[in-house]
Amino acid sequence: MGLRERKKEETRIALSWAAIKLTVERGFDNVKVEDIAAEAGVSHRTFNNYFSSKGEAIAARHFDRAVQIADELRSRPDGEPLWEAITNAVFARFALGMREAERPADERWSAGVRLMTQHPEQRGEFLKAHTAALDVLAAAVAERTGTDADRDLYPHLVAGTVGAAILAAINLWLHGDAPAPFERLLRDALGQVAAGLPTP
Repeated sequence: MGLRERKKEETRIALSWAAIKLTVERGFDNVKVEDIAAEAGVSHRTFNNYFSSKGEAIAARHFDRAVQIADELRSRPDGEPLWEAITNAVFARFALGMREAERPADERWSAGVRLMTQHPEQRGEFLKAHTAALDVLAAAVAERTGTDADRDLYPHLVAGTVGAAILAAINLWLHGDAPAPFERLLRDALGQVAAGLPTP
């Protein structure tokens, strides 16, 4: 990636994190695009070069994480079993994302995230991002397994299962009475899937 492309990607990430930060702090309906642009240190016009709405800017982190997981999966050793490689790829990218966020791990932040993810407009944008994310993951799984993402069911089943495991861990952590930290829930979810989802 050249310098210009890297700067564009940095701006895109900064706008997405700014949208998340302000929405969590103020509520979805109390944040304007102008606020997000100002928080990221760019103009309103620059925001529009990257995103069509604040909802899209927020959901971009989910799609970007899927791209990073797919790239990480492609880089895993050839001899590594598929579900081990997937688990390692997921945790490598989630750990990076958590460092990027630099978020406070307190109840106010968690409550703000819960409200943000429940907003109807945000749910729609997240669904679009999630659908695109599954396609990216399926392509990486197809490459690793020698299948065809345009013809074969397998890579889409794997990608959908990975996506479901991630969302199950996120939802239980945010909206349920989670008995463990998010990282442990996510590892447990992927472990259960890799084991064939045996009856508890």
